[in-house]
Amino acid sequence: MVKWLRNSKISMCILTILRIYLGIQWVLDGWEKITTKGGFDASGLIQSAIKNPVLTPGKTKAFPWYDWFLNFATNQGHSTSSFSFLVSWGEFLVGLGLVFGTFTLAAAFFGLVMNYSYLGAGIVSVNPTFIFIGTLLLVGGYNSGRLGLDHWVTPYLRSKIGFLENDINL
Repeated sequence: MVKWLRNSKISMCILTILRIYLGIQWVLDGWEKITTKGGFDASGLIQSAIKNPVLTPGKTKAFPWYDWFLNFATNQGHSTSSFSFLVSWGEFLVGLGLVFGTFTLAAAFFGLVMNYSYLGAGIVSVNPTFIFIGTLLLVGGYNSGRLGLDHWVTPYLRSKIGFLENDINL
């Protein structure tokens, strides 16, 4: 399955459709937050996640490390406005990367980071679907962005800078 995802022209087309679909979703979500009158505010989400953490069936915290992170970040003088900025622009930029197929693997990775963060905060929504698609894109490797700007960007980075040349078989 991995070999097929990474090498097949059929999988390249399927991954491209999935990549663009996922990218459009991220762009729309991010753009909505960026253009919200008064600005997007993640403080309600953060406070809700801190006060009502995701619990296991045994009623213990399912993600104590995530709860610790949110508490640490908000108690160390970092305002929720920085989270709001990162969420809004992160979603938008991940989406653009996926739509245009530029730095596709990085965009898919950071999209997955956001999806897992939302799950850690107790927001299920579309995150399982986005995680499934994002994982397929990562497993597909270079094939996921071949029908995009990565077709030119990746070879350029490999030849001019030596970026990832011997590290990963993209």
